[in-house]
Amino acid sequence: MANIYELRRYGKIAFLIASASVVALFLYFSNGLISDLSAQERERMEIWADATKQIISATSGTGNAGGTDIDFLLSIIQRNTTIPVLLTDSEGNILQHRNFKLPATEGDPRNDEFLKERLDRLRGSSNTIRIELAPGETHYLYYEDSTLLRRLSVFPYIQLLVMLAFIAVVYFAVLSTKKAEQNKVWVGLSKETAHQLGTPISSLMAWMELLPDMGVDPDTVAEMNKDVNRLSTIASRFSKIGSAPRMEPADLNVITSEASGYMATRISPKISLRCNTAAGTLPVMACAPLLAWVIENLVKNAVDAMDGNGNITVETKSTLTGASIEISDTGKGISRKNFDTIFRPGYTTKKRGWGLGLTLARRIIEEYHGGRIYVARSAPGAGTTFRIDFPRVTNAK
Repeated sequence: MANIYELRRYGKIAFLIASASVVALFLYFSNGLISDLSAQERERMEIWADATKQIISATSGTGNAGGTDIDFLLSIIQRNTTIPVLLTDSEGNILQHRNFKLPATEGDPRNDEFLKERLDRLRGSSNTIRIELAPGETHYLYYEDSTLLRRLSVFPYIQLLVMLAFIAVVYFAVLSTKKAEQNKVWVGLSKETAHQLGTPISSLMAWMELLPDMGVDPDTVAEMNKDVNRLSTIASRFSKIGSAPRMEPADLNVITSEASGYMATRISPKISLRCNTAAGTLPVMACAPLLAWVIENLVKNAVDAMDGNGNITVETKSTLTGASIEISDTGKGISRKNFDTIFRPGYTTKKRGWGLGLTLARRIIEEYHGGRIYVARSAPGAGTTFRIDFPRVTNAK
């Protein structure tokens, strides 16, 4: 059964890897598109810079003005309506600007301050083109990314967030569906078990009434009656799984003592089982049959972990938040990585076992009693201590 969880773990890893691959693929193509668009804008600006160079050369007489189509060059410059551009001389004085959203009307000093701030921001960036007009005369063209390119630059991150949110919703939806299906299976199994046990238990009870008349030793009959009644109690407990049990005020010391006493007479004499209860009473709201089953299940697991020889201690305590039970053994212990795994349905290290006991125990404690069950202390070869915490009850009697 442990292999099932290995397969599930590998399945989750595969799902996460596949999701990450899809995200990476989208980011790769998005970044490729942005890089291509950025390269195209760079080419446009280089053409714009070359046109500017030829216009300046033609109008100043420093270049070959013959054959220069000024109108065509001007059309190249005027067709740029999306990329913000600054043209400066070698001293950094702004000669021309295009496509900037100025903060004020033309001629306002605030516009000059705005353009100088943009120029300072662009200096040293890759969006700079050097224009050599003549020896010793250089102009510089600075440009910003277009609005479209800036929006596309943000798009991959938005896309990433959307995809991660979608993957998370799908992942948790699948987990919730699986959990709901598992709950239905466990509830159905429990109720069917209770139903199947009902008829043979009734027959056993009828036979028990005939044993005294058949001359069977009364002490033997009494012990057999205890076990038959215990079977009836177990069937009753299983029938309560899945439906809200009746919670009543109870004394945790009494429930623990009775459950421990029952188990003490049914384990190997080489195993010492001690029950230490807190002074006075420990009031809790509980379904006594279900809580007793949890204690017995933990004791039985402790017995199985010790291979027929060792010590088990069951201890109740009053805590600041309520009450608790600690069940300790001197068995094989549990590695820390399995502290939570052991409560999963189907997980077991036994050759014969369904791996349902601790799963049902957690359901009974946490869903019905509002408490918490967990491994308090354990290490391989050093034994295990399970702890059950109950909330404080002030009106229990």
